[in-house]
Amino acid sequence: MKKIYLLLFSLIVTQAFAQTNDLKKVAAKKADSLFNQTVTWRRDFHEHPELGNHETRTSGIIAAYLKSLGLEVKTGIATTGVVGILKGGKPGPVVALRADMDALPVTERTPVEFASKVTSTYNGQPVGVMHACGHDSHMAMLMTAAKILTAMKSELHGTVKFIFQPAEEGVQAGETGGGEEMVKEGVLESPKVDVIFGLHIFSYIPVGTLRYHSGGVMASVNDMKIVIKGKSAHGAYPWFSVDPIVTSAQIITDLQTIVSRNVNITENPAVVTIGAINGGTRHNIIPEKVEMVGTLRALSNEDEQLLITRVKQIVTKIAEANGAEADVKIPYSVHYPVTYNDPELTAKMLPVLQETAGASNVIAGPAVTGGEDFSFYQEKVPGLFVFLGGMPKGADPKTVAPNHTPDFYIDEGAFPLGVKTLCNLTLDYMAAKQ
Repeated sequence: MKKIYLLLFSLIVTQAFAQTNDLKKVAAKKADSLFNQTVTWRRDFHEHPELGNHETRTSGIIAAYLKSLGLEVKTGIATTGVVGILKGGKPGPVVALRADMDALPVTERTPVEFASKVTSTYNGQPVGVMHACGHDSHMAMLMTAAKILTAMKSELHGTVKFIFQPAEEGVQAGETGGGEEMVKEGVLESPKVDVIFGLHIFSYIPVGTLRYHSGGVMASVNDMKIVIKGKSAHGAYPWFSVDPIVTSAQIITDLQTIVSRNVNITENPAVVTIGAINGGTRHNIIPEKVEMVGTLRALSNEDEQLLITRVKQIVTKIAEANGAEADVKIPYSVHYPVTYNDPELTAKMLPVLQETAGASNVIAGPAVTGGEDFSFYQEKVPGLFVFLGGMPKGADPKTVAPNHTPDFYIDEGAFPLGVKTLCNLTLDYMAAKQ
């Protein structure tokens, strides 16, 4: 009897994966045939970018489209977030797919006809606005995936949540938002999400390729503000001062020893950067205080805490040694956890990536010290975040304009692979859970 049960189970599993393979073939054809539609969406979003928490036009277009597909749609999550819920015809897990919507305060320089001419205000300063990190592409690919998967509704073993998130790049002073706020407002509940997938396009990775990394794939982010308070004096009589500029110079130099002497760089990289220093008004006045801001990046929770502890120690002890006072705030306004690809999930989904892009086009790449608030979802449920190549064939990755720059450019030929990846990860995960 046991052998019969095992045989029946084997037949059911075989049939499930055979059906999934058929669905993946349909998805692949659809991703190719819908290429022009994906490009149209992407170019429209690119020409009309909106900053974080202000994606009203963008979210309106997305919500209207998801409703046209017959999905249950929720809006206004974390200010402008949109979620579409696709309930499959058969029972199974809840799979979330996420795309970010916001643009950056960057003035575009690309020569494309759909280049952004939008201007806005960011933290009180006039700025250009540009999709300089590929979020326009992410939205367009997820909308296409939603169309394809919705057409398979009756055959789906589970539910798909299409999450369109605002403010991945952070928010302006005094605001809250992004992935952290989406999670707080229950985006992973009702129905409860079992797994989440996302991808990010990069200008320095060749088109047609995928990169992945098991474990910590993108760094934690902590910004910091350091204030050194001394005693002002005439520049000609420094002995009457407690010089916060000299103190700050010593601090900046010694902070670099954290990475070179405290972090085990054979295991994980880390970054300690001071991005701005402000103090003083004249050449002959020693100021009363100096303010510095910077960022800390780490790829494990342990290293994250090590950086924070050592920064505070170095700053306060050097200030004390110089007779000054120090005030250290970490994080000051921004904190993202480590973007952590669940190792078990990554191993299970790797064959899917290889089947989708071709084994030779799926590369185990190094972790990067950029940050991503996809990490807030991964703190709650297993997740996999994959890098999609967007660099034109034949280009030099050392000379292409990187993400977050005015000349950032993406080869739209990358889109079908991105759409297929989102669809196949969903379909295979559902099949494995039958």
